[in-house]
Amino acid sequence: MVRILLLSNGHGEDLSGTLLAQELQQQGHNVQALPLVGLGSAYQQAGVPLLGRSHEFSTGGIGYTSLRGRLTEIAQGQVLYLLRRLMHLMRHRRRFDLILVVGDVIPVIAAWLSQRPVATYLVAYSSHYEGTLHLPWPCAALLKSPRFRAVYSRDQRTAEDLSRQLQRPVTFLGNPFMDSVLTAAPPPPTSTPRISLLPGSRRPELEQNLLLLLRLIELLPSTVRCNVDLALVSSLDDDSLQRLSERYGWHLENGLLQHEGARAINVRRGSFSAVLQHSDLVIGMAGTAIEQAVGLAKPVLQVPGQGPQFTAAFAEAQRRLLGPTVFCADGDSGSREALEGTAELAMALLDRARQDPGLQQQCLEEAKRRLGEAGGGPKMAAAICALLA
Repeated sequence: MVRILLLSNGHGEDLSGTLLAQELQQQGHNVQALPLVGLGSAYQQAGVPLLGRSHEFSTGGIGYTSLRGRLTEIAQGQVLYLLRRLMHLMRHRRRFDLILVVGDVIPVIAAWLSQRPVATYLVAYSSHYEGTLHLPWPCAALLKSPRFRAVYSRDQRTAEDLSRQLQRPVTFLGNPFMDSVLTAAPPPPTSTPRISLLPGSRRPELEQNLLLLLRLIELLPSTVRCNVDLALVSSLDDDSLQRLSERYGWHLENGLLQHEGARAINVRRGSFSAVLQHSDLVIGMAGTAIEQAVGLAKPVLQVPGQGPQFTAAFAEAQRRLLGPTVFCADGDSGSREALEGTAELAMALLDRARQDPGLQQQCLEEAKRRLGEAGGGPKMAAAICALLA
């Protein structure tokens, strides 16, 4: 039995780390996790033990945030918290035979400092952003170190690019976070076109995003026949949802959000995979969830918000990462002009998703190119087990 410590730094990274941890546990290894930001809820829900106590900040973690988000992190003490997490790693590092990094330069530096053997899944970086990946200092130098026994990328283009840059093999085996949404869910009772709404998972940004999406739904023409599903996390309960939606004249009754003159919205909790799989169009304000939608070959329409994370800048970077099947209307975030353009674009994309074979084929091709095929978790866990052997 080998002792493995997972280092991750974000909501999506925790999800991938959890799936890898479960695969490695099934192989008989002793796995713990050290989330460098956030509560590590994905690990806890899956029964993966944490190394030390965790804490969550309002921005969701150090990463791609607005200036306001970065200042909020500093004010809330997140930098000091990160340093304490690194010190905790240093105290316990000799208990582990392998450090498994899921994330970006921060856990890469932490793993290198541990002086333990390391395997790295660079889920946060892709050559699709700029054509050639420019790793932040000192990430490239550390990845060349013999301490790093294996490097895995999030797509084939990045694997080829980094293999040249680092002058060592970088392997693409798929993305573990896709495995959780690829198990077939029961189909809906009707074939009516479906729109799914993804407001994200971090509060209080979740509430701001949801209000923006409610304003958008009010602008959809009532003549178009479709169902609207809202994929909502459990942290926003019915009472909170009712109080929030009342600000714009919506009310919640029997799992339906309703507003005079607008189509009703089905509130769906605990059925994220089913919502994604059966949607014809995804309208989203999220990170990993949008990647999963693209991986399922769904056209995506973004609605940039006010942040701290899903800003216009984040949305633009996401389009470079995920390709031409991710769309966004022009206009300032939250403006009437932008919302009207988004509503018009949503109706056009919903029709194309059902009627345009060209868009359907493009979605399938981009899903494979950007996210890969199913089985990323088992494949990566098997490769890590081979390293340990």
